[in-house]
Amino acid sequence: MSVNRNELKRMIDNIPEQDALEVLDFIGYLNMKREREALDNLEQASITSMDFWDNSIDDEVWNNV
Repeated sequence: MSVNRNELKRMIDNIPEQDALEVLDFIGYLNMKREREALDNLEQASITSMDFWDNSIDDEVWNNV
């Protein structure tokens, strides 16, 4: 879906100040949600990576380091 950003900016310029504050809050929420999803993806990747190293052979090798 394509968004005409110029039209979006024009719409924002024409809304009352109180509505503009709500739009700003919503944009902040969307940014926070996207950042949280990125962190969740990194966390999931690290968990699955740790599973690879969690085995008795590697444990024994690292115990003797």
